[in-house]
Amino acid sequence: MSSHPHRGRLRRGLLAALVAASVAVPTAAVAGPAAVPAPAPTVRGPLRSAAPEALAARYAATRADIGAAERAAADHGDRKRAAALHVMADPVRRFLSFDGRDGGRSVEIIGDLSHAERIAVLVPGAGIGVDHYWRLRNGASALHSELGERSAVVAWLGYETPTTVSPTSVTSGRADEAAPELRYFIGELRRLKPAVQTSLVCHSYGSVVCAGAARGLRVADIILCGSPGTGYGNVADLHTPATVWAGRGSDDWIADVPHMKLQLPFTEIGFATDPVSPEFGAEIFAAGDGGHSDYLKPGSLPLKNIARIVAGTAVSAELPGERHA
Repeated sequence: MSSHPHRGRLRRGLLAALVAASVAVPTAAVAGPAAVPAPAPTVRGPLRSAAPEALAARYAATRADIGAAERAAADHGDRKRAAALHVMADPVRRFLSFDGRDGGRSVEIIGDLSHAERIAVLVPGAGIGVDHYWRLRNGASALHSELGERSAVVAWLGYETPTTVSPTSVTSGRADEAAPELRYFIGELRRLKPAVQTSLVCHSYGSVVCAGAARGLRVADIILCGSPGTGYGNVADLHTPATVWAGRGSDDWIADVPHMKLQLPFTEIGFATDPVSPEFGAEIFAAGDGGHSDYLKPGSLPLKNIARIVAGTAVSAELPGERHA
């Protein structure tokens, strides 16, 4: 007799356990970061030019907004938030936009956007906000170092990410809100730099965001790293002209998340097909033996392969879960 029904029940049980654990997270812990007040940003609207002088003016104006948010956090008594914002307001940093409200949103450029010949837009997953922004920034910096000076990496924190263990992390609600914002940003980037090849690098829940934005999106590559699924059954369902890549480290716990979609009375949980499975149909890149947070680790195999994809050069492939010696 086939064991498929048993595996199906096991997957549903695991997913139900994940949701139950998510619901058990204290509400105060989830709401805390968004409760820190911040002023509305003064920098609004699209950038009109990618010329160096226009970018310098934008960076300076956004830096002032970050400084205002830092002062508001200090007045509120949140020294951790104020310290994080103080680091972000360093004069060497280059932010196209910043909004400190509701946990924080920002777009930072690592590299020289004016003269970049390749652009990678890094879309983060759950648990990234102002307080933990350094995780996104470190990954973007490592990717830029691997790509070299003729590139720019965009650390795109353009949405309110779900808490890592929460009901929002197993549903597409936050991704549905974020996908139009990502589409808009890519459109603006293409207007500024129409001849430059752009790739999306999507980590974990960020791959659900990228998939939601993918239809007809004019990017060269969509790179899924440590993805729980995209919400779609296969690459064809994305309706994208981009090459879709997927990689997963052999020590990444995301492999144990059930790859399915389960309809509940008021929502749908899970993200369907495993992106590194043959059924999904993505190009596979070798991601070595790292864990869920290791895809952009300096010197790592996945970082090197992601950089090769962005640069348009050959990458090495392996079977999903295969350990890299």
